[in-house]
Amino acid sequence: MQDGAELMPTFSWPGERLLLLIAGGNEALIHAVEGAEDDASRALALIKSHKVAPNDVLVAAAASGTTPFTLACVRGAKNAGALTVGIANNRGTPLLAESDCPIFLDTGVEPIAGSTRMKAGTAQRITLNLLSSLVMIRLGHVYEGLMVDVQATNKKLTQRSENMLTHLTGRSGKDVREALAAADGSVKVAVLLLYSCRPEEAKALLERSGGHLRVALAELRKSRASPE
Repeated sequence: MQDGAELMPTFSWPGERLLLLIAGGNEALIHAVEGAEDDASRALALIKSHKVAPNDVLVAAAASGTTPFTLACVRGAKNAGALTVGIANNRGTPLLAESDCPIFLDTGVEPIAGSTRMKAGTAQRITLNLLSSLVMIRLGHVYEGLMVDVQATNKKLTQRSENMLTHLTGRSGKDVREALAAADGSVKVAVLLLYSCRPEEAKALLERSGGHLRVALAELRKSRASPE
């Protein structure tokens, strides 16, 4: 839940392409909902109601690898044709066996026996963070280690956007602020504007490059190096 919620402001990931499910629903985020993890029928109903389909990917995490709710989500998603990724901390468990892409985290015995919020939970958090970050990098939401698709929803992130533009273009102050305003807050578009692109040209470059700023800049440099 925590990792998924950060994808939208950090990488401008579309909210409609993110579904977060937890046994017991949102109440389980602050209170234990007894028996919820055993409710396989509820899991199947959620998969069906949210219309999981072949173009979707379901990432399922359960330390034991046997949680009925989690397994039912995987089975329902597979039946719908979706790709499934299973993350578990016990080897040879159903979650790993039934997922298309199993990830086994060998964290061993917990310091407090059975308290999987410790080693297992921490390892899962790191794994999900790595997985989501690598996906966002591959999709072009990161350039030179910077989150160039950030949504500047507060003063801190607005300043971060300005700092990124200064770092990437060498420009600062009024130039950076004006470029961001003309780009409707998009760092990628603003970078291209500061390289003397027109707004329509900048947006077209990014669309042709699949949103990859590196590719868009390379195309821009190539076009300007070519003879008229």
